Amino acid sequence: MDRLAIVIERSQVAILVNHERLEELARVVELPHARAEAKPRLAGDYEPLFLDDIASDRKHFLGEPMAAWFGDGDTVLMGCGCGTWGCWPLTARVKVDASHVRWHDFRNGHRDWNLGALGPFVFDRQQYEAALVPVR
Repeated sequence: MDRLAIVIERSQVAILVNHERLEELARVVELPHARAEAKPRLAGDYEPLFLDDIASDRKHFLGEPMAAWFGDGDTVLMGCGCGTWGCWPLTARVKVDASHVRWHDFRNGHRDWNLGALGPFVFDRQQYEAALVPVR
């Protein structure tokens, strides 16, 4: 089972999965795609969302997203390195059931990169919700 940790840094929601920052996990998967475009700096170029972006609402991470990009059930988990989530978002589908939360089908808002190697992540719902406490 995967483990989620949320750390609030400068009013931003930093996400750690299994003790690794989500942007670093994404960087590893995106790097071959970014190199193929001769733009390696694009890989993992994400910033945590601001609390205001999700209305400081933990429901954003429980299947009721306050920020979505594709409009098909996706949840924005991270925004662009420039500080605007809509510029270069990292999204996933968040599926919640009675005992688990699953993040899968990760996508980048502007590149058609195959991010299939990122996740899926399956969290114990009790641990997951406890990790969301800093979000309120």
